[in-house]
Amino acid sequence: DWRTQLGQIVVRVVTDDGLEGIGVGSGGAAGIHVVESVLKDLLVGNEFVHPAEVHRQMCRHTAFYGRKGVVVMAISGVDLALWDLLGKQQGLPVARLLNPDVDLGRSLPTYATVWNEEQAGHQIEQGVAAVKLHVERFGSPPDVRGIQAFVERTREALGAGKDIMMDAFGNWDVESTLAVARAIEPLGVEWIEEPVQPDDAVSYRALMQQSPVPIAGGEHEYLAEGFRWIVEQELHAVLQPDINWCGGMTTMIEIYRLAAEAGIRACPHRGSEPYAIHAIAALDPRPLAEAPRDWFGCLKGASPIANGSVTVPDRPGFGVTVESTLWDG
Repeated sequence: DWRTQLGQIVVRVVTDDGLEGIGVGSGGAAGIHVVESVLKDLLVGNEFVHPAEVHRQMCRHTAFYGRKGVVVMAISGVDLALWDLLGKQQGLPVARLLNPDVDLGRSLPTYATVWNEEQAGHQIEQGVAAVKLHVERFGSPPDVRGIQAFVERTREALGAGKDIMMDAFGNWDVESTLAVARAIEPLGVEWIEEPVQPDDAVSYRALMQQSPVPIAGGEHEYLAEGFRWIVEQELHAVLQPDINWCGGMTTMIEIYRLAAEAGIRACPHRGSEPYAIHAIAALDPRPLAEAPRDWFGCLKGASPIANGSVTVPDRPGFGVTVESTLWDG
């Protein structure tokens, strides 16, 4: 899919005293071009005060051409590198910068995204708190009975005390989403994720009004302004920002604030990975961290999932490093 076709990027920011911050964004070669040709000029030679101020400058500087997509993905990498740098400067994990009272020893529940019954069974055996069923394989329009049977088998294996979610990856329409929602409602599904394309506000509004299962989205939305529009238009019951794409930690903080004010839930995409987990630990009243993907593995020091739970590294910054050879050439 686009994540592997386009590619994720690693950003390094170094101070004149040798301290460095590491962030991850996206956009592949195009994202790297944005960092090296545009964003770099906003940083080099300037005094570093706080990531939020640099974030504001980056967004303003790129506003005429980069309010969504690749430019914001590149900004995300820089912003996260700056938050990593700030944590290292102060000798604190980023989670503690966000919330001085955060309990870094707390085990946070995780959920796994699965594509079939075998994967679901394996993750249930590992003790996850929930599973999310990726149902793209059931077609468009979807095989409603096939999806219903998939959920029924998963519910039987998972038991009554844990959550099931569903991801349609933007492949349905209002009619087919409602057909699925009505079929699975008795099975206690927590949300249906991205049933239609991200910008289809008319369909999302209809689904929010008619679906018996909550509607989630936001994985492919950008910056606080994008999420503010979603909230104001009442398009999602659950916000799912990806910290490495949506604008970084500075944007993630604003998304949690927007969700709290609106009384809806934020549940970051890929939440157990090294960056989002700090926001979840520090800001989330209902923490649930999605298991990491296997298509990006250059970071060292990420906390492993054990018995369905994960903790935040108690190290300055985000607590991760990369192999020094990554920067060769």
